[in-house]
Amino acid sequence: MTEPSEELLAALGRLDTPTVCNALEVVAPERRGYGYTVSPLVCSRPALPPMVGVARTARIRAAHPSEVRGREARSLQDAYYAYVDAGPKPAIMVIEDLDGPQRGYGSWWGEVNSNVHKGLGCLGVITDGSVRDLPDIAPGFQMLADRVGPSHAFVHPVDFGGSVTVAGMRVASGDLVHADQHGAVVIPWAVADKVVDAAQAIARRERLIIQAAQEPGFDIDRLRRAWGDAAEIH
Repeated sequence: MTEPSEELLAALGRLDTPTVCNALEVVAPERRGYGYTVSPLVCSRPALPPMVGVARTARIRAAHPSEVRGREARSLQDAYYAYVDAGPKPAIMVIEDLDGPQRGYGSWWGEVNSNVHKGLGCLGVITDGSVRDLPDIAPGFQMLADRVGPSHAFVHPVDFGGSVTVAGMRVASGDLVHADQHGAVVIPWAVADKVVDAAQAIARRERLIIQAAQEPGFDIDRLRRAWGDAAEIH
């Protein structure tokens, strides 16, 4: 896994996720139509700042008991948490719920697991499953989920460390992920250090248009001039 620098994490963390998506359209135009969440997710704590971290991936089920029992089940769970703890940090969990139309039947996420994962270096989770225990979640731990539910049912990890798809976003273990109340996006490592500069250039162009739009007497001619001025910013 590639490990991001503290400077890169801090700079990306000052951007919201839509701005990161805008910047990726410039520095990685081939990804304009994919690599981000396209189905809505519930954000448990919209007031939290954006999170930027290295993906840890897993798949879960909850509608039926696991076929793995006893010592084998405990071994799988231990290996899962060891995987979460290994590798670059901060991490973001990206977990796919395999229960299909019944996804969210039971939650892997609540008071205990949020605290455990935060203690292991995770900023939060992105999942198409459910979350619960909202008032008791670890302080600062973000959760983007398909829904909120009351029970954990038969929830159990199926596997971890592979590629997953959550809300239309394909994520591999070790990917760099940016997320906030709007959703999430994968930032390709090859262009990660170009995103902030691209975002700043976009902001300067947008600022010219917004300022023009707020002027008294704004009309189509003024808009056209603003578009022209913005086009000169690179």
